Amino acid sequence: MKALQGVEGRAQWLEQPAQTCDAGQIRVKVAAAGLNRADLLQRAGLYPPPPGASQALGLECSGVVVEVGAGSAWQVGDRVCCLLAGGGMAEEVVLDARHAMPVPEGLSLVEAAVVPEVYATAWLNLFQLGALRPGEKVLLHAGASGVGSAAIQLCKAFGSPCWVSVGSPERLAYCEALGAQGGALRGDDLHALRDFGPFDVILDPVGGQYAALNLELLARDGRWINIGLMGGREATLDLAQVLGKRIQLIGSTLRNRDDSFKADLLHDLQQQVWPLFAEGRLKPQLERSFPLKDSEVAFETLAGNQVAGKIALLIDADLA
Repeated sequence: MKALQGVEGRAQWLEQPAQTCDAGQIRVKVAAAGLNRADLLQRAGLYPPPPGASQALGLECSGVVVEVGAGSAWQVGDRVCCLLAGGGMAEEVVLDARHAMPVPEGLSLVEAAVVPEVYATAWLNLFQLGALRPGEKVLLHAGASGVGSAAIQLCKAFGSPCWVSVGSPERLAYCEALGAQGGALRGDDLHALRDFGPFDVILDPVGGQYAALNLELLARDGRWINIGLMGGREATLDLAQVLGKRIQLIGSTLRNRDDSFKADLLHDLQQQVWPLFAEGRLKPQLERSFPLKDSEVAFETLAGNQVAGKIALLIDADLA
């Protein structure tokens, strides 16, 4: 069995041992896999998978069930999309059956491959940890990213107006077309966001560079959910603002959550979010897909920060 692995800063298609399919697990023949920033970091040797997870790249994939372990309700031939701690960019993947979801109605396998990670991340952080309520105002940094694209659509669907920070006028227009109320450009003065605030929830994959700004922009009882460190890992905080505004600063990762937590999260996602795809209120925002032979081009495209939405890698073009 072959899988894509990060070797000396490059993605290489290499042999690796096949896994057994035990009770409570399923084996999926992979059609396509979504690319995420975590894959860029792992490819560069900066973000190893959690203990026990596959060393191969890929936090999400789609495909067809080819083997079912005892105790699972899935059937051979079912079309699924999967949330993984690693290993999605492979010919096949064995996973906890609770971490697979049916392909949303109306989506192709390629589109479904780019849904699990970003929608699970957005739902977890905005609605579960951030306790977002209808009418509350949201700021999404990196609004045109995969997570940002999902978050904008979820905010619109559940009645919370949102604004974004992005890197270009084109990306701002993209976000507004998805449902964002407006926003500010990273190269300009982000303090223009003051005109839209204060915000009840800020979803922040940037980190240190935006810390002081986030404190300024948050409303009383605001929630700042930090999900990344693209702008650095260190910051100086004015704790008087944290105290005075009763701000909650929540650090959040999904990859290293335990199996039961992920299973509960995905069950909630299927109940609350999956029907919105069939209604046409949510879309996967797949910008482009690449054949497996062009995997390095795909990674460099994502690293260039010009992607609006998501990129998929076609593992089995015939299946996809």
